[in-house]
Amino acid sequence: MGEAGPFGPASVVAFGLASALAWGIADFGGGLASRRATLFGVVLVSQVAGLVVSIVLTILSSEPLPAPVDIAWSALSGVIGAAGVLALYGGLAVGRMGVVAPVAGVLGATVPVLAGIVLEGLPQPIVLAGIGLAIVAVVLVSRVAGGEGSGRSGIELGLTAGLCIGLFNVTISRIDESLVFGPVSIVRMVVIVIVAGMILVGRRPGTVPARLLPAVAVIGVLDMLGVAAFLFAEQTGPLAVASILSSLYPVTTVLLAAIVLRERVTRHHAVGIAAAAVAILLIGAGSVP
Repeated sequence: MGEAGPFGPASVVAFGLASALAWGIADFGGGLASRRATLFGVVLVSQVAGLVVSIVLTILSSEPLPAPVDIAWSALSGVIGAAGVLALYGGLAVGRMGVVAPVAGVLGATVPVLAGIVLEGLPQPIVLAGIGLAIVAVVLVSRVAGGEGSGRSGIELGLTAGLCIGLFNVTISRIDESLVFGPVSIVRMVVIVIVAGMILVGRRPGTVPARLLPAVAVIGVLDMLGVAAFLFAEQTGPLAVASILSSLYPVTTVLLAAIVLRERVTRHHAVGIAAAAVAILLIGAGSVP
């Protein structure tokens, strides 16, 4: 993995950041929607919307059919992804977005970065510095001021989500580089089957008010596009770089929580956001030939 392909080496930065932006908005919206509707309903509807768009994009892109090994990796990614999205949206719904999203981001970044270094070797020193600074940035953004400790933080769900996100990024990166939207469609199908089964067999509530359906559908499309952008990033650059850039999504989530929900942006948050910007510059500089 990690060949430049038709886009060029520097495209890993653009695709990685596009993934972070899409995932950050989707996670904020998914968490907010899960506060106003059932968690399983939000996940199911969003995944169905993402599936419809990914199937259309698969047809338009004329991708080859996935080989059995690619189907297997995609299905495994779907199982891991189902656990991850349920934990993430659940944590964002019952806890503080400024805690859950960054904690998930730390683990979600660390696991594939370590895997990428093992599988592909160390990147350039300037890129390594950027990766280290990005991890520090996410840690800083995850800190909560002492006066903000009231109520459930949701950190345990953030940890679960982060582990699943990290493993998902590793498993989905194993598919053939000629594929993007086909595997994304398979992932969505697996998640839908799992969540629908939990609703039917486990008698979980799975309703979404009609007024929220358009917003939840947009959330699903953004989440799907985030996965696709991550795959493009991983296919045009090192897995470690693609993973750390896409894992900056908590910055987006925290900023939206501050603007929309009035969650406080502390000094640590501000420093973390600034560190993320510098990390992006370092990684970008090292990715340009």
